[in-house]
Amino acid sequence: MTAAPGSIDPLQAIRLGGRVPEHVAVIMDGNGRWARARGLPRFRGHSAGMTAVRDTIEGAIEAGVSYLTLFAFSDENWNRPAREVSALMRLLERYVTKERDELRAQGVRVRVFGEIEKLDRGPRRAIDEIHRATEACDRLNLNLLISYGSRAELARAARRLAERVRAGELEPEAIDADALGRELYTCDMPDPDLLIRTSGELRISNFMLWQLAYTELYITPVLWPDFRRGHLFAAIHDFQKRDRRFGRVTAG
Repeated sequence: MTAAPGSIDPLQAIRLGGRVPEHVAVIMDGNGRWARARGLPRFRGHSAGMTAVRDTIEGAIEAGVSYLTLFAFSDENWNRPAREVSALMRLLERYVTKERDELRAQGVRVRVFGEIEKLDRGPRRAIDEIHRATEACDRLNLNLLISYGSRAELARAARRLAERVRAGELEPEAIDADALGRELYTCDMPDPDLLIRTSGELRISNFMLWQLAYTELYITPVLWPDFRRGHLFAAIHDFQKRDRRFGRVTAG
């Protein structure tokens, strides 16, 4: 997406527009529809989506985003046909292995959250390697949510709190929103300021239900394989025009 003659470049518009969201989250949707429209098997859509991942990461760096969270594979996705799941796992392993050195060179710290123990040995090993390779990077924090479901994350947090109460480390009366938040995968990062969902679907799909309490939503009809940094810049610029009140009202 480039600027029309005489118009402001999208990245320049962001720089003039005010505060950039510190944390952007993306539900990457539409791979299957992209492939179907071209008469291709679904896994080809997932493969094409890797280009969008790369361009979005680079765009986030250019825009000055500090945290980028991508919903890559949901807990419910395990119910898809075995052939598609297997192709997705191979694609995941290939992506983190291939992109590891480039992400490190760009200063991207990669962390993967979710029920990783469900993955096969190959993808788990690749995830461990990219964690180690990028742990000292600090230009962009990239979170990949894999085998993730928000209800499962909340249940895990409640279980961890219950274990602390049973061990005598925590009084039940001390459990509040902050205590629960400290048990989530994202405990050491700010909640998303902006959620982008591609493909035009109007639902959250069990994604970061706790963390999205006051997140601004941006829905685009663009299918994920066609998403590029220009679309990211448009979403950020739209965010900059909004009045975020967090439940408060302006006096007067």
